[in-house]
Amino acid sequence: MAISTGKSNGYASRFRRSRVSVGSMSEMNVVPLVDVVLVLLIIFMLTAHVMEFGLDVQAPAVKNAPETAADLPVVSVTRDAKLYLNDKPVSNINLLASQIESQFHTKSVFVRGDERVPYGQMANVLSELSMFDLKLVTRQEEIRK
Repeated sequence: MAISTGKSNGYASRFRRSRVSVGSMSEMNVVPLVDVVLVLLIIFMLTAHVMEFGLDVQAPAVKNAPETAADLPVVSVTRDAKLYLNDKPVSNINLLASQIESQFHTKSVFVRGDERVPYGQMANVLSELSMFDLKLVTRQEEIRK
């Protein structure tokens, strides 16, 4: 007959040790999480360059439209808020749309305004011409070196 004093290397002591070691392995392993985060960081670092500068696309060159400035209506607004239709003064803003329809047979109107024209005046002109396809005329800013 064998009696155990609690210090033997029997089955019971091995079972107790294995239960204790299982309890210490209950911590979360963060190494795979760190690996995934680092891979995503590298991917974003590589794609950020493309997103910031865009793609290099060469647009095709086309010939100018055959229409001339005399064929198209150009509404000009001077800095003192006077209206002109192709260099001819317009006395009444309410008659501007009917003058364009009678003189020109197009749905496009070019609107050219001085940069110091009050916004309210330009809004009135654009509102009056809202039935047309409006194209705002601008100039290219000079690049200083």
